[in-house]
Amino acid sequence: MTETGISSAPSHRLVVSIINYRTAEMTIRCVRSVLDDMQGIDAHVAVVDNLSGDGSAEEIEAWIASLPADAPVSLIRSDTNSGFSGGHNQGIGARKAEFYLVLNSDTVVRPGFLTTILNAADANPDAGFLAPCIEYDDGGQQVSCFRFPSPASELIRGACSGPVSLLLASRDVSLNMPPQRDQIDWASFACILLRERMIRQVGPMDEGYFLYFEDVEYCWRARRAGWRITYVPEARVVHFRGGSGPVKALASERKRLPAYYYASRTRLFRQLHGPLGPLRANAAWLLGRMIARLRVLAGKGIPPSNAGEVRDIWTNFLSPLGDRHAREG
Repeated sequence: MTETGISSAPSHRLVVSIINYRTAEMTIRCVRSVLDDMQGIDAHVAVVDNLSGDGSAEEIEAWIASLPADAPVSLIRSDTNSGFSGGHNQGIGARKAEFYLVLNSDTVVRPGFLTTILNAADANPDAGFLAPCIEYDDGGQQVSCFRFPSPASELIRGACSGPVSLLLASRDVSLNMPPQRDQIDWASFACILLRERMIRQVGPMDEGYFLYFEDVEYCWRARRAGWRITYVPEARVVHFRGGSGPVKALASERKRLPAYYYASRTRLFRQLHGPLGPLRANAAWLLGRMIARLRVLAGKGIPPSNAGEVRDIWTNFLSPLGDRHAREG
């Protein structure tokens, strides 16, 4: 292994890294879509099983064994549930390649996706990341390009108020799609192409994150090193709703989010905004909630926050770079 974690195995044009965690059927469907789109491309699919322990690794292994002997796909069994960063670091480290596609198991690529995004990478040599158009299964476009979070964006999130959102529109995390080229600070890692030269310069993903916000930090680190993100709307991938993780479903129902989500949030604000970052973010969110309560003066309801959030935002506050899982309070 080199210091970047990339092995000395045979080099490819592309390695596709997919994590399986108890999603055998979805993972196989995802891999099939990639294999069907690989004609003429020197590519390999690395499926990382994150210690599922439910038989899904064995199911995927049996499916791979049923493929032709030269099928360019392999299964890596992680010794631990290493989270998003740890899993994809293993997939990326499995084989040398010019490019690495980080891909969620709850996706399928549209025909022509790989050729399109690789051609765009060749045409934009200063881009460390190539972000595709991510669609819902009904064809609607997902918001997949963003600004970096900040205390101002936490004020917007806490207030859920039109005047606040309008006043601070330039600090809102979500971008209108398609985004302008110079607006994109980070892009969703549900599907993104990484350039090997960029990985070699900035290092692997931060395994201090278990799930969520690792894509923000990685783009932040790469952007500081001079790499940019290019949006490629012609490269299209479907990201199924409610696929491989529970957080979005819980958030939509305003239920309590897992402790690891808030541990990642605290870590991110510490890394992006310094020692006072988590405090400033939390104070801004709390101010936003106070503004939200003023809506009753206009006869409007108070927009709900996630259950327990007023307490959970303080997860890991005293040790912001600490336990990536944290503990439920």
